[in-house]
Amino acid sequence: MDPTLAARTLTASTEIATAALSGQDPDTVLHLVVRAAAELAEADLGLVMTGSDDGSLTVEAAHGARGTDPVGLVLSPRSSAARVARGGVPIVADDVTTDPRTSPYVPRELSTYGPFAAAPFGTRESRLGALTVYRRRGAKPFTNGTVEVLTAFAAQAGLVLVLAEGRNARERVGLYEERERIARDLHDVIIQRLYAAGMQLDLLSRRPTRKLAKPDATRLADAVDQLDAAIADVRAVVRALRNPDPEPAADLADSVRAEVATARELLGFDPTFELTGDLSDVPPHIADHTRAALRESLSNIVRHAGALRVAVHLRRHGPTLRLTVADDGCGIPQGVTQRGLKNLHERADQAGGHCTVRSSPRSGTTVTWEVPIT
Repeated sequence: MDPTLAARTLTASTEIATAALSGQDPDTVLHLVVRAAAELAEADLGLVMTGSDDGSLTVEAAHGARGTDPVGLVLSPRSSAARVARGGVPIVADDVTTDPRTSPYVPRELSTYGPFAAAPFGTRESRLGALTVYRRRGAKPFTNGTVEVLTAFAAQAGLVLVLAEGRNARERVGLYEERERIARDLHDVIIQRLYAAGMQLDLLSRRPTRKLAKPDATRLADAVDQLDAAIADVRAVVRALRNPDPEPAADLADSVRAEVATARELLGFDPTFELTGDLSDVPPHIADHTRAALRESLSNIVRHAGALRVAVHLRRHGPTLRLTVADDGCGIPQGVTQRGLKNLHERADQAGGHCTVRSSPRSGTTVTWEVPIT
């Protein structure tokens, strides 16, 4: 290889490796690759094409194009470039439009070019596509030496991109794991503490032996509302942090037990809790709605019911999940805000289910919240 050409190839490969491994945008890296390929081959046009499952190739980056932009152009699985991508063997033609190996599948956008060369892009284990170069019709053909340089460069650049993708994948996994850890801590610790603090403040304001001045009572009520708003904000953050493709909520049973345990501290007695059926494959969005419905139901009991007994039953029966929360309290007081009940109905509607509430001063209140598991 010409020493000058070898030096240029090394410089281009180093630039691409630096860009790819430093986390630059993939499109930027591909443009570096195709520009370097066109310059090393002294070509009028360079294209980077990536393969699809059906064997076709799509032009992802171009350098030197005039007129119609070839980016986005799809080449047939039977085209010469596609064969190079699959077989790993480069090809060179004096005229891409007349050579019988290449001419049948030349797209209209490339029909003004003559000399053509294609090299496999990627590694033997991870074939990304093809790197192709073109010269205007009538220009001198590509030499075997040029094709060898192009092939070596395409292999090096492809290897760098494969390594960079592996590194980026590991970094993404680490980021997802950290986001999930933060979300778990927010949900399991911070929300529970805020919830407990809000319930305690609300109970304090309702104790008949602790009559508060009206301004103090108002401030206390405002503090409870602010805690409710903070809980809603933290829940929104948790949803944003969660892995976009999380595993099924296998911890639903544990988190429901935690909600019941929190209510026990605030009620001063043990609610009964019964779990029926397998919850391991409940989808995450259904699990989130179920936890919120239970929390809302228990919150209503703590705040308003004055109950001596509370029973929680979560039952999985085939494609249906049913949550029942019953108490022997005073029923739903007249004039109490309906916000909590409205939230229960809205969550059931969002999950494709329904919620019924039966309440009377003599028998207490029973909330039945039922949704399909989809």
